[in-house]
Amino acid sequence: MPDYLYGRHAILEALRAGQQVEEILIAMGVHARGALDELMALAKSANVPVRGVARGDLDRIARNHQGVIARIGEYRYAEIEDLLAVAQERGEPAFLLMLDSVQDPQNFGTLLRTAEAVGVHGIVIAERRAVGVTGAVVKSSAGAINHLKIVRVTNLARTIDNLKRENIWIVGIENVPEAKDYTRMDYKMALALVLGSEGEGLSRLVREKCDFLVKLPMWGKVGSLNVAVAGSIILYAAKVQRESTS
Repeated sequence: MPDYLYGRHAILEALRAGQQVEEILIAMGVHARGALDELMALAKSANVPVRGVARGDLDRIARNHQGVIARIGEYRYAEIEDLLAVAQERGEPAFLLMLDSVQDPQNFGTLLRTAEAVGVHGIVIAERRAVGVTGAVVKSSAGAINHLKIVRVTNLARTIDNLKRENIWIVGIENVPEAKDYTRMDYKMALALVLGSEGEGLSRLVREKCDFLVKLPMWGKVGSLNVAVAGSIILYAAKVQRESTS
């Protein structure tokens, strides 16, 4: 089944980054100006076919498409070794983000955007019961996905064991009594931050394999934060601490 990327700036970012775009569909009568003009020029230089279609055909694929939709190829996932190589190239202790069954594309995209902004070396996601890299994720990441390496694994717990053998500490983000306040955590070491699913949090096995658990204190009536919000706060806290001692 084909996947689609929609919106002028999202498609433009994909073309700039050299992402595989198989075809671009443009609503007939749309004027090529601004981002769309540059988009069509990049498509031509990359030999990406551009086809004019009725606007109704685009409406059946996606909303808010801004008159253009791209059919994209399957995302090429990286390997764990690729993420560790990024850390080595930068001369930094590993700084990874692991997602344990995050299912909402918007949450995934938001976390990708934050991860890229704070210099995370790569993302690890589960293959089952989790969203993969789709057109919706690419769009919600606002181009960040084009500058990150993402690994998709069949067994997150086994991957954690492999990372531990590389002397990487595993820090789970979970609102449980035994977790420490996130401000009291040492993030300067080689580490992987692990976020659980929107409804269930970390799975039991993944939680048990974490070396540390951290949580965000809650002072209001709401018991917890959205996974993308919580993850973004802690990613920034970790980055600030790592920068202060670099």
